[in-house]
Amino acid sequence: MKWTERDITDQTGRVAVVTGANTGLGFETARALAEHGATVVLAVRDVEKGKKAAARMAGNVTVQELDLSSLESIRAAAADLHGTFPGIDLLINNAGVMYPPKRTTRDGFELQFGTNHLGHFAFTGLVLDLLLPVQDSRVVTVSSLAHSVRADIHFDDLQWERSYSRTAAYGQSKLANLMFAYELQRRLVRHGTTISVAAHPGLSSTDLMRNSPAVVRVTSPLISPLINQKADMGALPTLRAATDPAVLGGQYYGPDRLGGTRGHPQVVPSSPASYDVTVQQRLWAVSENLTSVKFPV
Repeated sequence: MKWTERDITDQTGRVAVVTGANTGLGFETARALAEHGATVVLAVRDVEKGKKAAARMAGNVTVQELDLSSLESIRAAAADLHGTFPGIDLLINNAGVMYPPKRTTRDGFELQFGTNHLGHFAFTGLVLDLLLPVQDSRVVTVSSLAHSVRADIHFDDLQWERSYSRTAAYGQSKLANLMFAYELQRRLVRHGTTISVAAHPGLSSTDLMRNSPAVVRVTSPLISPLINQKADMGALPTLRAATDPAVLGGQYYGPDRLGGTRGHPQVVPSSPASYDVTVQQRLWAVSENLTSVKFPV
């Protein structure tokens, strides 16, 4: 059976926080959850764009400022959520940057690693206490097929200070997303209420490619319609990971066709490197040290 948006169970009474929800995959994820009854928080860097996105959605949708490239903003957003909600049912770590020129976050981290991984790591750690008391709560972290493309965790140069490859740096950040999701699941098992799941969208048409090299941007309008699926299809793995009652902690969802590039969501394997427990645990320790965020698990 092909899982579709129609298979989303009733989300009435659930609170869902979706990062990067004003465009693309995040927008489609938030829209679908709101249409199925969830109270949805669009956690976005640009509040005005977030408000415009919320206005296009049906249901109970609010906007929370969150800049994942700033630990100060992450702490402020977490504090706001603590002041607004007694519990959170779904945290969907969706936001990300892809292939930018070499830049750093406000805290001095390489932009892709700092935003895609460290930002979500810190945000999850700071709001996890809102999920742990909620039965059947979930953390869904969005990775990418790129987690296996020139990807490794470069502990000797995590911030790409010696040299910089936008492709390899993106791959590192997406591999880190998966390793975080797997290690978080191991830590959550003893609590029995919350699970950690991962997903990837395959190849989807979003504005994430806006920082790609010029040759990619030029050819993309010609090639994308042939290989990419629409954002609402790309959001399905995340939505299934977030809502399907049969989902198990530690699973990874992605499209079922053409090497995982498109199709309907199913459980998929990740790269051999992503399952390395020793590296996962070392990455966790390094991430705690860099962000000064300690998890309650």
